[in-house]
Amino acid sequence: MRTWFITGASRGFGALIAAQALAAGDAVIATARKPEDVVARLGDHPNLLAVRLDVTRESEAHEAVAEGIKRFGRIDVLLNNAGYGILGAVEETSAQEVERIYATNVFGLLNVTRAVLPHMRRQRSGHVINISSLGGYQSYYGWGVYGSTKFAVEGISEALHQELAPLGVKVTVVEPGFFRTDFLDEQSLVKTALELADYDETVGAMRRFAEGANHAQPGDPSKFAGAILTLVNATNPPQRLALGSDAVQRIADKHCLVEGEVAAWKALSLSTDIEA
Repeated sequence: MRTWFITGASRGFGALIAAQALAAGDAVIATARKPEDVVARLGDHPNLLAVRLDVTRESEAHEAVAEGIKRFGRIDVLLNNAGYGILGAVEETSAQEVERIYATNVFGLLNVTRAVLPHMRRQRSGHVINISSLGGYQSYYGWGVYGSTKFAVEGISEALHQELAPLGVKVTVVEPGFFRTDFLDEQSLVKTALELADYDETVGAMRRFAEGANHAQPGDPSKFAGAILTLVNATNPPQRLALGSDAVQRIADKHCLVEGEVAAWKALSLSTDIEA
């Protein structure tokens, strides 16, 4: 029996993955700001421990981990899932809005990771799974600040993968495309308070698209949860895992663009070395 530690477990991907992990016979430390919401969603299960956790508070991360270790003795899978989105142009996004989303999506992930890793290092085993986004691999208008938080998650995950591999701990960053969750609802997506008319053709169009796409996304959340269990069962999990046909296509398109630019500007790029 494995023990999972899942952030943002009261709804969305977190709740679905927790439910499938419990159904597979695993134990789950399911965290949320309101643990009663976890119980309401997942029910009363002998292998479920619902714990309060605001990821922006590092002390709560250590308390939640300690409570989970006391109950189950170990943590085998850390799923950093808590987070939210912000939709608006980079210029439209206030300093306060930027600080708030970084506090959850980046600093919160780091708080929880720092709390869990001493136990995984002691075990010389474990799997850290960080939920990023397609927006963490290719940014897009309207999603610049949100994407930047996920770019940070990507960079953190790459370094963790290298640092923890010799210690027996695996790290995977997951890049979902658009899945039919509540991500585009007000409870998961914030719109900037400022909206500038000059961005109507780009960011304004994205706002209108988001409203129309809500609950019409192509990805199946239950299949996403199943894919995460398949990932955890893999002997050699990947460093990156894109999920959704849209994510796979956009990543391929970006690779083509980057390779084309590198080739076109290669002579200038190479010309800046010191000559022997």
